[in-house]
Amino acid sequence: MDLVTVLVLTVSCLLLLSLWRQNSGRGKLPPGPTPLPFIGNILQIDVKDISKSLTNFSKVYGPVFTLYFGMKPTVVVHGYEAVKEVLDDRGEEFSGRGDFPIVERMNNGLGIVFSNGKKWKELRRFSLMTLRNFGMGKRSIEDRIQEEARCLVEELRKTDGSLCDPTFMLSSAPSNVICSVVFHNRFDYEDKNFLNLMEKLNENFKILNSPWMQVCNAIPIFLDYLPGSHRKVLKNFADIKSYILKRVKEHQETLDMDNPRDFIDCFLIKMEQEKNNPQSEFTTESLMATVADVFVAGSETTSTTLRYGLLLLLKHTEVIAKVQKEIDHVIGRNRSPCMQDRTRMPYTDATVHEIQRYVNLIPNNVPHAATCDVRFRNYVIPKGTDIVTSLTSVLHDDKEFPNPKIFDPGHFLDEKGNFKKSDYFMPFSTGKRMCVGEALARMELFLFLTTIVQNFDLKSSVDTKDIETTPVASTFGRVPPSYQLYFIPR
Repeated sequence: MDLVTVLVLTVSCLLLLSLWRQNSGRGKLPPGPTPLPFIGNILQIDVKDISKSLTNFSKVYGPVFTLYFGMKPTVVVHGYEAVKEVLDDRGEEFSGRGDFPIVERMNNGLGIVFSNGKKWKELRRFSLMTLRNFGMGKRSIEDRIQEEARCLVEELRKTDGSLCDPTFMLSSAPSNVICSVVFHNRFDYEDKNFLNLMEKLNENFKILNSPWMQVCNAIPIFLDYLPGSHRKVLKNFADIKSYILKRVKEHQETLDMDNPRDFIDCFLIKMEQEKNNPQSEFTTESLMATVADVFVAGSETTSTTLRYGLLLLLKHTEVIAKVQKEIDHVIGRNRSPCMQDRTRMPYTDATVHEIQRYVNLIPNNVPHAATCDVRFRNYVIPKGTDIVTSLTSVLHDDKEFPNPKIFDPGHFLDEKGNFKKSDYFMPFSTGKRMCVGEALARMELFLFLTTIVQNFDLKSSVDTKDIETTPVASTFGRVPPSYQLYFIPR
């Protein structure tokens, strides 16, 4: 190695070290494992199961500690008390959205999930109000879900009791509900455009939960200069946005300012009202990003929970037998389940809650960020620092939920068999950044699951003891293993 090469390497290392010290010296951050230059703690984290690594770190460093994903510090909050303090008690100070490089390249900081500041507050307020006006959490949206549940049952009947993969059908049902709110129409389960959208959504969710994507999010330069599955994610999302743009243009041509039909119409009317405001957050680009957020979040998360839930019921035959007994007693087999039934069905309600608790769909939440310099538990967390709140540490708390790794609806029942609420139940997060569609998702999960179990016996192609329920990925989200089953009409 010649002298010039040695000098270049030496200077480069010194620059990296200097930058590292400058970056890691901001504030009085909580303790954590010693990071390596450039890559941080990535080699000390199991990128296939990040929440497991966070639990192990918490045993050494306590409920609040610092990790480096690449060169940027991230404060991790672990355990119910610390998570509640950050998300609820001090929600405003931690209401920023943390870095998620692959998503930032998809949405450019727009929309409601990954935006910040004034943009986020205005778009979230508008979206909540509009979704409520279109029935979210009300009887009108319940009617839509019931109708879609009947369509789903008909699709399942078409399998004629033969072995099938339920992925597409369970993706289509919740997606159709959100489509009726956003696009003012549902799709036939055989519609080619719909099939294409569902395929891209499912593929993206799997790729985003791959170990490679966790490395790319820690070291974002990889996204720009290396080949890999991240390029497929960007291509799929571009296709989804292209479809949304097409629908937006159709809406613009038929818009009636006095009679909005759906979410897109309401956004277009808001754009018209603010057309003379140069600081308006309501632009075409913002519309596309917001609709994409509502559509993707309203489709993928609920459908994955449904798919995982059926797998758990398939394995735990004693649970589904109790649920069916309660359904037969309260509802019977000749009318559709409704939300009023839930208060008279404690075991079914507990089962739906336990599915969400056990599945733990977004184990480490969507990253938050400090909106100002924050003094937190004797530490100083600088403005802009990413905050990871471990929902696993809450949903799988062994004091609140004995044997948390065991699927047991009893976690939500008292000694008399009545439904028991838990403050630890926060699968949708909590506080100012909690899921906008929580009310819709909870309604869908109850109505879809009870309608399926009301109409079908679930039969596995393998012995129940051989059914694997461990997720195939547990990074940003948890992906259930693929499976097939028989839907046998009751």
